[in-house]
Amino acid sequence: MNDRLLIATLCTLGLLSTTGASLPYPLLAPLFADGGVNGLNSFLGLPPKLLLGIALMINPVGLLIGSAVLGPLSDGFGRRRALLLTTVGAALGHLLTAVAMVIESFPLFLVARFCTGLLEGNGAVMRAIVIEQIKGPLRNHALSWLNGAFNLGWLVGPLLAGFSMGGGPALPFYIAAGALLLGTLGVLVSIPPAPAPTHGHGWWSVARRRHALTLLGHAPLRTLFVVHLGYCCGVAALYEFFPLWLVDVGGYDAPRIALVNMGMCAMMTTAALFAGRASALDGRQRAGWYACAAALAVLCVAFGNLGIGIAGIVLFGVPHAFYNTTLQSWSADAFAAHGQGSVMALLSTTFCVANILVALAGGLLSLIDTRLVLLLGGLLALWASVALRRWRLRSAHPGLEQA
Repeated sequence: MNDRLLIATLCTLGLLSTTGASLPYPLLAPLFADGGVNGLNSFLGLPPKLLLGIALMINPVGLLIGSAVLGPLSDGFGRRRALLLTTVGAALGHLLTAVAMVIESFPLFLVARFCTGLLEGNGAVMRAIVIEQIKGPLRNHALSWLNGAFNLGWLVGPLLAGFSMGGGPALPFYIAAGALLLGTLGVLVSIPPAPAPTHGHGWWSVARRRHALTLLGHAPLRTLFVVHLGYCCGVAALYEFFPLWLVDVGGYDAPRIALVNMGMCAMMTTAALFAGRASALDGRQRAGWYACAAALAVLCVAFGNLGIGIAGIVLFGVPHAFYNTTLQSWSADAFAAHGQGSVMALLSTTFCVANILVALAGGLLSLIDTRLVLLLGGLLALWASVALRRWRLRSAHPGLEQA
């Protein structure tokens, strides 16, 4: 197996996955809120902004379910098969989304976006392939580069939509579908066929019995979930509410918000190129320090003026990139016996859960002051930093760990 080809294929698929997830953000707001009436924004006579909220929420819901089950399914049925089926299925989902936009069918749009999100939750499968197939120091670098590709997709998606939407709102989805179908060729070439593990159960049985959250029955994995959830809530608070903070504090419009987002994504992607370096320190200890730096960046946004806040938003990308690679690599080594697909799925699912929790709580807190959301997120990330380092200290003393 050619490691370079494999890494390039997975990074390309990771980039295309998040590109497809982020495509609708610049497209949907004009369709639902520009005052014109169409089949999408007049479904059942509901308010257009309510329909927009539903349209934006449905893809992450599918992503949450997909993140929980696709990794464990690949443990039981083979990585290559799972990656091929989900990539082709996501491409078909984009095509169905394009059709829904052409015929202006809101129900079809929801079905298409849910199914696409469900199948794009295959990031755990990609990370499991890296962990199992790439050996030596290159593995951590490959994990870091894959994370960078996922991050870059959140920048590429809106840019693709902005440059291609002149050909109609469906065109970006046709482009995304074609790119994913080409990506399957890379999977066929770079990942050789392998016999799927035999377990005597159907895929539905495996999905019900071995989804990522079943790992919470094990105390160390439960600790990982809780601590990582705290950090992810801090990340989600920044991701979801820094645009509103820019509007409140600086009166920013969409183009200037996009520029700040580009700066953060560029910093995150650049940092990911170097985040895979080996270290003699325990992974939890290093992840704890990175979480502390990320928390301070979020708190700078909560307490700072416009200039300090923008610096915090952009620089946040550096410790976040290092945290992701460090925690994923340590988790892969510490919990390999539970199946790499399941472990990576647990980390992905945790992030999805955090996004939903922060969206619900943040929506209420932002009615008072957007800075309260960022303050809460920064404190939770700071707690996660302390908890990771305390967990490392307890592990060094078996009596404390058992307690």
